[in-house]
Amino acid sequence: MVDRISPAEVTFQYKRRQGLRISIIGAGSVGSAVARHLARHEEVREILVCDAGSRMLKGLHETVKSDKVRSYQVDGRDESVLKPIVQGSNCIIGCASPTINPGLARMSVEVGSHFCDLGGNDDLVREELGLGDAARDRGVWIVPSCGLAPGLINMLCLLGVDQFDEVVSASLRVGDVPIEPEPPFNFRLSVSARKLIDDYTMPAFEIADGEVRQIAPLTNLEEIRFREPFGNMEAFTTAGSLVTLADRLSGRVRNLDMKTIRWPGHAHQMRFLLGLGFGEKKIIDVRTHLTYNDVLVRRMQRILGGDYADVVLLRCAIFGKKDGVEKTLIYEMIDRHGGVDGLSAMQRCTSVPIAIVARMLAAGEVPGGGADAMEVAMPGTAVYEELKQCGLEITDTWHDGERSVTEEVAATAA
Repeated sequence: MVDRISPAEVTFQYKRRQGLRISIIGAGSVGSAVARHLARHEEVREILVCDAGSRMLKGLHETVKSDKVRSYQVDGRDESVLKPIVQGSNCIIGCASPTINPGLARMSVEVGSHFCDLGGNDDLVREELGLGDAARDRGVWIVPSCGLAPGLINMLCLLGVDQFDEVVSASLRVGDVPIEPEPPFNFRLSVSARKLIDDYTMPAFEIADGEVRQIAPLTNLEEIRFREPFGNMEAFTTAGSLVTLADRLSGRVRNLDMKTIRWPGHAHQMRFLLGLGFGEKKIIDVRTHLTYNDVLVRRMQRILGGDYADVVLLRCAIFGKKDGVEKTLIYEMIDRHGGVDGLSAMQRCTSVPIAIVARMLAAGEVPGGGADAMEVAMPGTAVYEELKQCGLEITDTWHDGERSVTEEVAATAA
């Protein structure tokens, strides 16, 4: 019997034998870190990095010392220039503004390349997922939301849920904070200020008593404890992370929520600022084109931006029944700035997951095609093992009965 494969698959296997060619759109802190990670893989032959800023590209070559990396000064929105450059890529990675991800995803389908990105607001992600049929016809994957949150924590949640016979609750907590908080804000920007404001103003999702529902951001404030030197932190609801996971787990999980971790007092400060209307996208007056949102973004980036020593705190607690016994599975990660790669914690925890996804897609390790979130499209166990091999120290511990996500977890894994 002769196996029948499509012409697209023949072309793909030829490309793979020649070595993987991966394109990255965006040469910022995460895009550069992704390039550095991919350059370590022997099977990756060429890494093309595109960015509109010459300063960004210069910084890329200063931090990523590899002859595999080639850079192009091109705006990610200029498809007429970008398309010929990325043609022939096994995978294209979106590490620029989330607003251009749907256009990059469409272009990727047209050129027959896989595509993954760091995510964006719910409307942008849904637009990308709407390309599923076209991507399936071309035999490629569109995989949005492959960073830390959404991305890594969603995958851990689904991986954990799959180990239970029945799940009562899944509680997800994650955040990036400065190791040495400085008053009055005790906070620094790890993402763009505009993305942060979107997360603090747009509706969030949860599952409560089996029903998917929208909830207001900056609500459901709680105290959560991590081992010293962090101690008591705060966590509260934000948007932008649960839309696909909530839909996926509807009917399987009775309760599901995600909250962002910060040093105590941050939620109160942001509610005060946004309550004054500084998140609104309304023109200030007739003499300027600036909105209140524009002013807040500029001031936050000026005062709270820049380099700083950070830590990513993550905990995911899943409670239910396994083999007829009530159990709680807890994933936890505390990742600090620095280490052998010299990256910030947020750079590392964002770039490693998407680099793994891109490499696996490019190498043909994910069969089929279509459009789905990271936690569904990717083989969770394989990704989890590679995450740990790449230096992310994630622990998974089983506990008898119910354990709250807010409780401090022992430092050693079971």
